[in-house]
Formats: sequence, C-alpha cells, structure tokens
Amino acid sequence: MKISSIFPLILSAAVFFSTGAIMKAAENTAEARTPNPSVMSAKYYEYWNDEVQKEIDARIEKYRKADAEIKLENVKSGTEIQVEQISHEFIFGAHLFNYRQLGTNERNARYEELFGTLFNSATVAFYWKHFELEKDKPRFKTEYRDTAEFWNQCEDPYRQPHWRRPSSDQCVEFCESKGIRIHGHTLVWGNRRHQHPEWVWDEVATPEELAKIRVDRKVFYSNTTDQIYEMIPNFIEEYERRMFDRIRIIGEHYGDRIDSWDVVNESAIDFHGNVRTGEKMMKSAYGIMPADYPLKSFQYAQKYLSKNAKLNINDYANNQNYANQTKALLAAGCEIDIMGSQMHLFNPQQTLDIAQGKELMTPAQIWNTMEILSQANLPIHLSEITITAPNNDEIGQDIQAIVARNLYRMWFSIPKMMGITWWNTVDGCGVAGEPTTSGLMTRDVLPKPSFYALDQLINHEWKTNFTRKAETAEMTLKFRGFKGKYRVTWTDASGEVKTLETVVK
Repeated sequence: MKISSIFPLILSAAVFFSTGAIMKAAENTAEARTPNPSVMSAKYYEYWNDEVQKEIDARIEKYRKADAEIKLENVKSGTEIQVEQISHEFIFGAHLFNYRQLGTNERNARYEELFGTLFNSATVAFYWKHFELEKDKPRFKTEYRDTAEFWNQCEDPYRQPHWRRPSSDQCVEFCESKGIRIHGHTLVWGNRRHQHPEWVWDEVATPEELAKIRVDRKVFYSNTTDQIYEMIPNFIEEYERRMFDRIRIIGEHYGDRIDSWDVVNESAIDFHGNVRTGEKMMKSAYGIMPADYPLKSFQYAQKYLSKNAKLNINDYANNQNYANQTKALLAAGCEIDIMGSQMHLFNPQQTLDIAQGKELMTPAQIWNTMEILSQANLPIHLSEITITAPNNDEIGQDIQAIVARNLYRMWFSIPKMMGITWWNTVDGCGVAGEPTTSGLMTRDVLPKPSFYALDQLINHEWKTNFTRKAETAEMTLKFRGFKGKYRVTWTDASGEVKTLETVVK
C-alpha cells in the first residue's frame, strides 16, 4: 500500500481557494503546505487502507451523485458547453458564534468570507442564558456591545458575558445577504452552565421556594417528583412557561427566515423508555426540568415555528438509547425532520491516539455508530465536530488535516448523512474547557492545513465541473454529478451566449 494513496498531494494554496481576503493573508505562510503522511503511524493506515478508501469512494459515487439530463436547443455546432456546479445539496457548515468578535476588521472579514466559499450553512446561537441576559429582554437587535467596534477595543473578550453569543438579527441578516442556510441552536437544553439564565432562580422562584431549592441537593432530590412540585409549584410552573414560551417568541420574530432548529439538545440522558411519564416535573440529570420536556419541546416547536423549518433533535449520545428516544418521540407524534449527532475530539491526546493507530474513530466504528442512529430512518446532521491539532505545531496540524480529510470522506459516504458542521473554526474561540487548537484557522484567521484539506474536498473533489463540445443543434446533455445546483452555459446558432440553471438531485 502506498501512503500517498491515502492522502493525495495537496496542491498550492492558490489552486484551492480563490477568495480574496483569505488568500491574500495566507500568502507565503507556513500553513500553505502539503501535510506529511508520515506523521501517521502504519497502524493508522491499516485502518484507513486502500480497500476502505475504495469502499468510501463507491458509496460517495452511489449516494452523493445523481444522473442528469438537460435538453439544449438551437446549439451552435462545435461550441463548448460549460457545466459548473455552483452549490451543494449536502450541508457543509460551521457555527457563526464569533461574528464580528475577532478583534480586527481584517480578521472579521476573513472569518465572514468562509461563509459562501467553504461553508454553505451557519449555526446561529440562541442559547437561553445569553440570548436573554436580562429577564424579558431577548437579544434580537444589535447593540453597541455586539459591534465590531466594541470587540476591536475589548482587552479581554473571553470575560464578556456575550462572548461567542452575538445578537441574532445581525447574524441572520448576514446569512441572508450571502445566501447561507441558517440553523438555530438551541431552543431547549437542560445544561445549567451554558443554557439557563442566571436570573431564573432569583427572579422566578419566590423567596420561600428559593430557600427550599438551595438546601442540600441530595436531600432535595430525595423527595418524589410530586413532593418537589408541592414544595415549589410556582417556580416549576413559571420556569416551564418561560422555557417553552421563548420558542413562541423566537418563532414569531423570525417566521420563515430560519431553515432549521435544534429544538431540544442533549436530552437522551433523561430518556428512560417513556416520553410520557405523567409526572408534574422531572428529576433530570441536569437538575429540575419540566416533565416530559423533550416531548413538550417538539409540541411547542410544531405549534410556533415555521412549517417550512426543519426540526432537529441533537445529541452527543450516539448510542442505542438516543436512537430509541428519537423513535419514541416520533411514535408520540413529534415531527422530527433531522437527527443531530455530535463528535468532539476535545482532548489533543485523542487525535494523537488516532494518529498512533489506536482503535478510536475507525471506519468500522463510525459505520456501526451511524447504523444505530439510522434506525430512526431520519437524515443525520453531524451537527458539531471538533478535531484538535495536538500542540498546534507543524506535526500536530498535519495530523489534524489528515484525520479531518479521512473523517469527512467517511461521513460524506454515509447514506443517511445530510450535513457536517465544524464547531470552532478559529483557534482560541471556544468556551472555557474547549481546546484552543481545534480551528481550521489560526487565531489571526489564517488557514491551517486542515482548511486546505476541507477546501480540496468541498470545492474541488466533490464538485462536478466540465466542458463538452456540442455536436448537434438539438441535443440532450447527459452526465453524472454531485447533487446540487448547476449552471450550464453555451452559445446558440445566432452567436448569443445562453445560460440556464438546474438542480441535480
């Protein structure tokens, strides 16, 4: 087996990516280099061997391409017909959490340029905690604290309460201006650190209830759900009302403008075989939660969100319990359009382990996991992925690029997969506890080898572009191409240039 067959040579950066701001900044940088295949062990290439690569190629050919027939009339004999793929059906996304927050106008421009060139989808933040920093004041509109001017002068952006949480209207408007698909994340989540506003406890519970809540957690949770409800009924009812009413508020504000939503996030941990329990509240793994909150989340979403929006469930628990929960929610009448799956290699040692050939994220493991999730018979969105570059030195960045390329190829070949979203695209732009070296770009928003690896796949290997000479005036142009939107250009018999657009699906 030739190692070079596993990771084809990456050409010069200029061949890959023609956008102005990124390429101008990347000129003569060390990042624009071919990853060295020898940074991976022989054991790694045993997992990602030639036969595996051929299987991946065959599945990509089968599931990501389609046959096209386009009738052309009055074609000038001998003219060249140009076929150009201008968009993908498949979703290649990233979150937009650092919009205008990167410290300089130049960095912001390079970050924004990623969308519409590398990425065709953006995840916009709707975390309750930061979307409603103050009670009853949702952060739709842009204030001064959301502007590039504020962040360019901010000495310690990481300490700002709205770091990675830009106001939503400006993000939605940006995506609309670029023709980018918009994915809202997340409406309901039990996580206290990232999702629940600080004011919930002090301003929703009565003083008497608050005193009961703040007793020893084990003692409080030793009560039955009925007993807990009787202890703090006002809090539970008001808490539930506010948690779900924000779905109505957001839905009415945006109407048809959001393409898809993560309705409920990471709730499989609270699924124990029944989505209807009959209880008045839930003793969740997160703490107090409304009873049957995953079911209620979708019921509210179906009532208040646009009928054109795709409704997603999302989780890191890529196991049978998550598949069972999704099937149970569907059986209970929930309209779930897409099943979200997360994959975070947060620990740099995990990426090193993969490079060393340890049994982690192998093709067989990925295939088995996706087969489990496919039991729900829904499209799968790999909604959050992290691949950390160990040490972020040349070797570590090469490892990141090679791992990213092979994982993307594997995921792209999964029949039910409909999209992949890279999480933190810029180094040092995660939350506390997330790695600082998992970006496709440096903190100065300069491309790393992993950026070029994805660009090569998304904008070159997985796009169908060709020219063909016309032989007759009336003809049917036949080809097999990657699914998406195409532009066909030719010259007619009178010498006029003609163009049509069509979708291959």
